[in-house]
Amino acid sequence: MSELTHLDASGRARMVDVGAKPDSERTAVARAVVRVSPETARAVAAGDAPKGDVLGVARIAGIQAAKRTSELIPLCHPLALSFVGVEGHVDAGAGVIELSAEARTTGPTGVEMEALTAVSVAALTVYDMVKGIERGAEIAEVALLEKSGGRSGHWRRGR
Repeated sequence: MSELTHLDASGRARMVDVGAKPDSERTAVARAVVRVSPETARAVAAGDAPKGDVLGVARIAGIQAAKRTSELIPLCHPLALSFVGVEGHVDAGAGVIELSAEARTTGPTGVEMEALTAVSVAALTVYDMVKGIERGAEIAEVALLEKSGGRSGHWRRGR
């Protein structure tokens, strides 16, 4: 296991100094899965849930959250994001709403936390938008799928 970079020599939490690291193009993709009943999933897919366009609101919430990641996660660096995209797909029969987020920047540090924050807030937004018709909605999974750029290069889940 590699050394924990957010600890100083005394074991105290610290922000990592990325000042000497070269800029590189960086990308991260994350996914969240929300499980609901098939009826709720059909309402989300049709865009006629009681609170309106669930996926549209979740998309905007996720993008906004990615832009504020450094305000939410204490040791994250504020980043100049060049792109954040959030998409949703509904499998009504299975009662699954899958959200994905991609974040990109050019800089000295990665965008994994921005992609993860985007899908997490998008999933929370889906829950908020459907809780009136289904309190049992479940955020079942949040995971980083892929990242590229920087010293560690390219990484993909399952490889």
